[in-house]
Amino acid sequence: MSTSSGGSAERQRVQSLQRRGRLSRHVSASSKSHVSRQDAYSFALRAAYLHHLLQPKAKRLQHVAAPTRPQIQRSSSSVADLVKDFSVVRDSKSTRFPHGFMAELDKRMEGVLVNREKAPEYADAQVKRTFAVFLNEFKRPDYRKSVEKDRKVEDLILIFYSNATKELMKGKAADDDSWKLLVDRHVALFVRLISSTLKSSSHDWTRDRPELTGRLQTLERKLLMHDQDLSAASQHNGGSGGTSQEVEIPRSQNVKDMPLVVTVADIFSKTLVQAQADVDGHNGAWTEKAALKDLKMYQTNLNLNSMKTLRSDDFDTQEAYDLWKKSENPDLSQMMLAIIQLNPELAKSVPGHIPQNKISNGISADQTSQGSRQRHSQAEESNMYVIDQPVDMSALNLDENANGSSFVDDTDPYAFIPPDPRAYYWVAVKEAFAHDLQEQSNGVNGFSQDQTRLFSKKTAELLNELGMRWRLPYISRMMLFLDSAREKFEDQEIDLETLDAAFMHIREPPSDRKKFDMSILFDRSKWTMADFSLNQQILNSVHDTLLRDLFTQLQRCYESKPPEIGPIMTVLEEKIYEDPIFSRTADDLDRFSASLAKALKEKASEHYHYLFEKEVGQYRDRLEFWHVIQLGKAVVKFCERIQKRYRKTPAIMGVEPFRILVEVVLPSFASDARDQIALILQQSSQDPQNEIPIQDGFDMYKEMVEIRRVHADVLEDVPFSLNVEDLLQSFVWRWIQTTDSSMMGWVEGAVNMDQFQVRGMTSEQDAADDERHSVSVIDIFRSFNQAIDQVLSLEWDNDLHYAKFMTALAKSVGAGLQKYCEILEQRFAREMDRLTPAQEAALAQSRQEKWMQLAKDAISAKERIEPFHFLPESLVKLNNVEYAMLQFDKIEKEMNVDACVDVIKKNEPPPQRRRRNEKFVFTIKIIEAEDLKACDPNGLSDPYVVIGDEFQKRLAKTRIVYANLNPRWDETVDITTQGLLSLTATIWDWDAFGDHDCVGRTTIKLDPSHFSDYMPREYWLDLDTQGRLLVRITMEGEKDDIQFYFGRTFRALKRTERDMARKITDKVSAYIHHCLSRRVLRNLTRQPQISVSNISSSALSFIGRGTAAPPKTISTRPSDADIATALKPLFSYLDENFAIMQQTLTSHSMITVMTRVWKEVLATVEGLLVPPLSDKPSPQQPLAEPELDVVFRWLDLLFKFFHAVDEETAQANGVPLDVLKSPKYHDLQNLNFFYYEPTETLIRTSERMATSQTGGGNNNANTSGGRLAAPQSAPMAGTHALPSLPTASAARRNKSVMASRNLGTMKKAKSEKRAAAQAEPSDDMILRILRMRPDAGRYLRDRARQRERLAAAAAAEYIVRQSLQRQEERMRGLGTSGGSMERKGSGGVVTRKAVGSGSR
Repeated sequence: MSTSSGGSAERQRVQSLQRRGRLSRHVSASSKSHVSRQDAYSFALRAAYLHHLLQPKAKRLQHVAAPTRPQIQRSSSSVADLVKDFSVVRDSKSTRFPHGFMAELDKRMEGVLVNREKAPEYADAQVKRTFAVFLNEFKRPDYRKSVEKDRKVEDLILIFYSNATKELMKGKAADDDSWKLLVDRHVALFVRLISSTLKSSSHDWTRDRPELTGRLQTLERKLLMHDQDLSAASQHNGGSGGTSQEVEIPRSQNVKDMPLVVTVADIFSKTLVQAQADVDGHNGAWTEKAALKDLKMYQTNLNLNSMKTLRSDDFDTQEAYDLWKKSENPDLSQMMLAIIQLNPELAKSVPGHIPQNKISNGISADQTSQGSRQRHSQAEESNMYVIDQPVDMSALNLDENANGSSFVDDTDPYAFIPPDPRAYYWVAVKEAFAHDLQEQSNGVNGFSQDQTRLFSKKTAELLNELGMRWRLPYISRMMLFLDSAREKFEDQEIDLETLDAAFMHIREPPSDRKKFDMSILFDRSKWTMADFSLNQQILNSVHDTLLRDLFTQLQRCYESKPPEIGPIMTVLEEKIYEDPIFSRTADDLDRFSASLAKALKEKASEHYHYLFEKEVGQYRDRLEFWHVIQLGKAVVKFCERIQKRYRKTPAIMGVEPFRILVEVVLPSFASDARDQIALILQQSSQDPQNEIPIQDGFDMYKEMVEIRRVHADVLEDVPFSLNVEDLLQSFVWRWIQTTDSSMMGWVEGAVNMDQFQVRGMTSEQDAADDERHSVSVIDIFRSFNQAIDQVLSLEWDNDLHYAKFMTALAKSVGAGLQKYCEILEQRFAREMDRLTPAQEAALAQSRQEKWMQLAKDAISAKERIEPFHFLPESLVKLNNVEYAMLQFDKIEKEMNVDACVDVIKKNEPPPQRRRRNEKFVFTIKIIEAEDLKACDPNGLSDPYVVIGDEFQKRLAKTRIVYANLNPRWDETVDITTQGLLSLTATIWDWDAFGDHDCVGRTTIKLDPSHFSDYMPREYWLDLDTQGRLLVRITMEGEKDDIQFYFGRTFRALKRTERDMARKITDKVSAYIHHCLSRRVLRNLTRQPQISVSNISSSALSFIGRGTAAPPKTISTRPSDADIATALKPLFSYLDENFAIMQQTLTSHSMITVMTRVWKEVLATVEGLLVPPLSDKPSPQQPLAEPELDVVFRWLDLLFKFFHAVDEETAQANGVPLDVLKSPKYHDLQNLNFFYYEPTETLIRTSERMATSQTGGGNNNANTSGGRLAAPQSAPMAGTHALPSLPTASAARRNKSVMASRNLGTMKKAKSEKRAAAQAEPSDDMILRILRMRPDAGRYLRDRARQRERLAAAAAAEYIVRQSLQRQEERMRGLGTSGGSMERKGSGGVVTRKAVGSGSR
């Protein structure tokens, strides 16, 4: 059976052994108990004493003096005589040492002292001492200076000789001249060092000084003439010589000189006196001869297969027995040979010669002796008697009376081998283990790391000796040792770490054997059956003990400091379960796991009840949310601690402590928390004064969510029994209500504290765009975000609740922003309508002074108008509106508005019936007026419109359009109502002096039932005086919809920005009208005849009093320079105003204002060319051809001015091209093609365009939005006007609230409108040209009625299509929303950052 046979083979072997039921020499509990401690001590003492006897006898060196020889006499010549040759030639340069030599020699002498010199002769201690004395003299500055000056080698040698003589003669007798030879030797070594320095230098001084080198070599030979080798034997004993020889020391019989005997006495608690007595009493029987007899008898019993040794029945297979026996015989022979070699007298009775190891040819006897000594030394160190070559001791006869017979009496007992070696060894190991544990606990030294700290070195040596002498296999020793460790572990005499070390120890090869078959440690087929069975019993017993310990320790796994179970699991997994002979089944482990899980559930329940009583139970009379929160925190902290504790090993023996804890604790907490929260809420509702703080509710929710998260992570398929959202959503609604009630206060407080100054502007550097808004808008959005973040931070795990929360917050934030826009617009209007210093001075003038000033200005042709001084705080308000739109758009994206709408539609379909008290939002756009009454002396008016309710409360006011009877405002106002509402629209004439004049009034009736189709309608309202007013009315139901609230707020922000930009434009529009007027055009193209009447007429015309015939003129064609010069005042004026604005406005706001001014320029140019669109002929006359050319040249110059292309960089810094090239700009460019066409041609072209629009089925007729005439059913002046049929353009609801819910939809709607305007040609400009043709009046009326019919048909088709669509949705149950809300984590909460879900 091999090692690779696996666990199945091992189990089969176990079953085979159980069936056979025989285990020879098995150590049972009874057999172990039969061996007394004294018996084990006796046999251990015998083996220890035998070990002492078999040790090689100690030897010592003894000196033998040599015969005396005549002493060598030193020559009478001195060193001075030896170096006299250096001074023979004094002028020779080659006899002096070179410059720099002293430094090199200094380094070499220091090298001698620190062992850097490689030559062995410099390593002598006396040489170093002599050189050190000379080096101290050599380093003296005065001596160093003199030597370096003369550079004579003889000076160095003489000084060294002097110092060496003084040093070596110290302590010598006066008649002792032995030191003189050492002086010569040391001086010779110094001369050799000088020569070596000259040669080894990088300068190679020997080539330049050959004479010096030769003299140094000669001197060295003279000095060494009488020198002797100081390391030779002849120089020993002060030079007297002699030899040393080894002498054997008699073997001691004192136990103190027997280390193993002392160890046995210590282990068995015997005194050395007792041990000495036992040795002395048996030393006659415990001899080498008795040991040799034991070995011979054991060998004979082994060959006879007797009961005195292991037999084949003790092994499972014959192969294993043969393998053991094959290794046993050589060991016995070697042990016997080792005894004979130590005591050759024992071999006298052996016939023939003593067997010896074979010696190779060519090896001397001395070498053989030396090898023998080395083997004895190795045997002594390893405590093993190992001979490399096998020997045969079968011929050895120890019986003196026998004549060569090999018969051995089986009844003779062994002297050194006990009757039951396994039992005796078990007792010895047990005692040794206990002794060393005690020694180790007392801190006694001597424990070797090689023995895994279980036994000291001397104890391990003793146990090895016992196992060898008692002929126990190595595996048997290890199993008996492990069984001893098992017993001590079960008796709690050793800890688990020591048991683990014991398992590790038996798997390591013996350190005292060089050749050991490692496979025997793991191939149990080579073991005895007793060892195999004992190993299995040990594993089962240790396993049961470890499981008991594990069960006990896991009962404390929920404590704050539980016991460590890692070592137990390590031993179980690595030492028990990985062993293939472990025989327990999976059912046994399952029963253990079930018992452990049941016990852990009880412990988890106990811990939770402890936490409940600690945090909640003692406060039952005054229970608050805080107590439940603290219980939740304690539970979460408890679970997290246990989870962290078992993160790496969640399952232990098939049981998960953390999962069991969650299964027990969290459901119990959920049930208790639900009951406690319901009780607290009930008590709070009964006592409103003790209302629970909102923050407590939020803290409670966060704790519940955290507990639910832990529950979901562990118990994925088990629902959490507590519906936290339904239980605590009232706290979120209270927070939203608090936010809504505080919203207006936040806005008003932020505005009142704001100075509306640019934050980052300095005297040296302009502020960046992101610093050109003031702090009020930052403060209100900080408040808005804090309110929203408070709800978002909860991570609410109910999509419908979250969508409703966001809807309510959007409504509240939108109301706050609308209030902010209202306050800003009011302040902006007051700042823009302020009087200049010149106007304030004019107010102080009398009426006559005012007229005289006007006359003077007219006569002096004062045309320059000073630029309006825009206040920085006014422009900052426009920047704030821009910043508010950007921030509000971010909120819209972060709230994930579209996903919120989808969730609400999916879970709460819209009601089929209209709710009571439903609010409606009417959007009234005041477009234009026509044929108004002239209220000023110049025959014109300065009209503006005021809308008020039936209680005379002003609801809206338009801007002033100066000097115009056909004004166009294009201003919008939103009015919210719950039912029928009557409004009054009054047109006033603005006057600089005195009260404003009433131009006319009309009424508007807003009835939600008339707008149930939510389609826009346009009305021509007749005034009670003359003229009429065109308005467009659209109604939308005020929905509790987040998109509706965002759309309404965005529209309010955009309208505020547009109104502010329009007010800024109004300040420059007067000068634009002045510079782009027909009067300037006439002056440029015609030369007037100078006369007093012409001057008077011009003055009266400018003043506005009376009428006068135009002066006589002569037509001319102006040059390009004249045309450009005419616009220079306008360009200068706009540059000055734009420069003022650019210091404060952001880039976006600056482009917005410039775009608005450009539109004003286009409207002014359009007014020069054609009259407004109407079904009546106009008194306006067409321009002459030179005038038309001038106008288009103006338009080109103005286009380049507003585009502002840098000549150097070719980069546009003004209004973008796509904005400049608006539909109106293209209409003006196309006007040149039709302006002078005959009337018949224009009518045919208009009819062809009309046919193309109707024939192609295009519903986008009349895309400009203008109207030719009022419907035939138009009411009388002063009465309510009946609605006109909606036109096709009115059917498009691009400016509805829902289309304005974010910046993206607003830009999309604007792009679609521009694309629709350019998609089909329009005949509006042709109709406006025809108004200046008196013969085209009939066609204008017919064309107006045709367009009304087309618009009515398009509106009817739209209504039918909408009705069918609603019916289809009703049939589908209002449809299902496919959009899904983005979730955060596992909570299912619509996140603020989830922008991607839902369309824009």
